[in-house]
Amino acid sequence: MELSPNAFAGPLHALFTHDATLRPVGHALPVPPAADRTTWGPDGRADRPAVTAIVAAARTEAGSPWPQPLASAAARVHRDGDRDGWEQQVFERQRRLSRAAVAAAVTLEEAFLDEVADGVWLLAEQSSWCWPAHDDTHRAHGSVLATVTDPFLDLGAGEVVGQLAWIDHLLGGALDERYPGLRARIRHEARVRVIEPFLRRRDWHWLGLDGHVHNWSPWIHGNVLVAALALVDDDIEREAVVRLAVEGIDRYVAVLPDDGAIDEGYAYWWNGACRALEALDILAFATEGRWDAAPAVPALRETVAFPHRMHLGGPWYVNLADGPARPPAHQPWHALHRAARAVGDDAARAHAAAHREPTSGAATEHEGFGRLLRGLTDPAWIDAAPEHSPLPRDVWLASTQVLLARPGAGSAAGLSVVVKGGHNGENHNHNDVGSVIVAVDGVPVVVDAGRPTYTAQTFGPDRYDIWTMQSSWHNVPEIAGTPQGVGAEFAASDVAVGCGDDGTTIDLDIGGAYPLSGVSWSRSVRLDRATGCVRLSDRWDTAGPGSVLHLLLAGEVTVSPGRARVLPLGGARPVRLTWPADAAHRVDVRELDDPMLSDVWGTRLTRLAIVLDGRDRLRVTIELDVADEDDRR
Repeated sequence: MELSPNAFAGPLHALFTHDATLRPVGHALPVPPAADRTTWGPDGRADRPAVTAIVAAARTEAGSPWPQPLASAAARVHRDGDRDGWEQQVFERQRRLSRAAVAAAVTLEEAFLDEVADGVWLLAEQSSWCWPAHDDTHRAHGSVLATVTDPFLDLGAGEVVGQLAWIDHLLGGALDERYPGLRARIRHEARVRVIEPFLRRRDWHWLGLDGHVHNWSPWIHGNVLVAALALVDDDIEREAVVRLAVEGIDRYVAVLPDDGAIDEGYAYWWNGACRALEALDILAFATEGRWDAAPAVPALRETVAFPHRMHLGGPWYVNLADGPARPPAHQPWHALHRAARAVGDDAARAHAAAHREPTSGAATEHEGFGRLLRGLTDPAWIDAAPEHSPLPRDVWLASTQVLLARPGAGSAAGLSVVVKGGHNGENHNHNDVGSVIVAVDGVPVVVDAGRPTYTAQTFGPDRYDIWTMQSSWHNVPEIAGTPQGVGAEFAASDVAVGCGDDGTTIDLDIGGAYPLSGVSWSRSVRLDRATGCVRLSDRWDTAGPGSVLHLLLAGEVTVSPGRARVLPLGGARPVRLTWPADAAHRVDVRELDDPMLSDVWGTRLTRLAIVLDGRDRLRVTIELDVADEDDRR
């Protein structure tokens, strides 16, 4: 089928060739179907450790009650703000279906096909695929439950239709034989809930028609693309859906900065830029290589490097915006590995391979069914030998004004520092202009707390009532009792970066981040490679009473006048912070009971507040301390 270019004149549009055609339904996705026994049979090429574990789990749960999302759980987002209870039931339902589908592909056992049919039928009968926190039904219809005649296409609906499309592709023949009519039901639900609304409605915020594009766009458009390739049988309609989906991805790629940085942070790279790369890889396969964008677009080539540029060491990452400093280990590393191979980024490929353990599974069901299938059947990923993460010495991302510096390339040893300029109107924004992260041996010690469990409040008008979003809980000053303001107008200025063998320095003015007139606050942060220390130096004209410098610390903290000692998490070496002893200080301990925070930091974080009254400058020096025999007793 001939394919026409998308209407939006972005980078992908410019690469369109008029000889691009789509492979037919059933042949357009880059994973062999279950009928290919050289892949899925007992001695097939699919990754054995992962397949073995998934089949065993599927066998254990077969025949047991399925997770059941309830109306009362869906309504809670409008009552007490809880969204997690309903979402976790749906997530586990879909993970179970993914396990059953892989087990069915491997064994072709009727019991597993029955499991797949049960899971598919449950999704078909589920009133809405949209996550209640995203649905506009309350605004549009006054309802706290989904309006089935007015479906909302969100991340959740995209994930379900994508999963069903991959299942149809993988198991279509077997399902036709055992459950005639089930694939027709899949197509009906896909059309009513996703395809028709996608073609009809052009008012969803994630379309990016106003130029504001974020991670929802490639995530949803990528799943719609898969659904069109696998489930839309009419050639004309299929071409229209593909064209619109690619146009949406093109809008995202068009605003991706030249340095590939993601203002939503490392955690959202996987469900933003990575989703775009995966969708474009599928598009390249579906067009037999005639529309292959990633290697040709500079911003896409650069964003492949973003994960290793944000790597502190071990399991720790720079966690600006809504992300944990120690993210889940089960990321779709195969997707990064594949993208790095496609664009020829050997450092990014090595970083992905550093997470490949041949005796462990090549992929898991936690990242979605399509990602699971790609990871299980990518021979280059399955055969990849473990490598070392590149850990570059200096990283400067000008588009987001994020600097990372460490003593030397290839090692996390010693002190590393991260500084963020930017502004307070970014996607998944925290008020953190000028904030600093310091890690020792790759483990954060002066930290960004991250984000708690999402609720209705997280993306509502009261977002900045949440303590983790406030500048008061980031490593910045509070000027005359005033925290930073919200919005893109509250920004850093006069940013200058210098990198050299003797050290790396960033200078910036962060006074503009505060809703105060005429404030200048110069901040200079330097990693001195000769001494191994980090120096944070602030100067200001007028601070006013009630001004303090906040530093958020993780680990065991002891404080005395002019000095704090931190025994970090994970057995990293102790760190000493020093400042003028005549500057008074306060200590606030924040107890953590949200697992999104406590799973990273333990039971508490400690906020050090250094009083700035009567001063016009302050320097804090952070350096390695001598280990004490009482440490870790």
